[in-house]
Amino acid sequence: MEVKCPTCEKSVTWKPEEKYRPFCSERCKLIDLGEWASGGHAIPGKPVEEELMSGDMSAELSEAATHLRNH
Repeated sequence: MEVKCPTCEKSVTWKPEEKYRPFCSERCKLIDLGEWASGGHAIPGKPVEEELMSGDMSAELSEAATHLRNH
């Protein structure tokens, strides 16, 4: 199967022997890693800290703790 390198869009064969798949090279892999590290790439949604501090999550954690204490 052929896929496009996420960084440069060069065609890459998707097979175990391809050391850097889905990237075409170590260079493209490192460029992508740098983008994630610098915040250039992000997964949409609330930050984890926001999720942990939300009322819904607090209620769920409290309920789970009560359940654990009772069992």
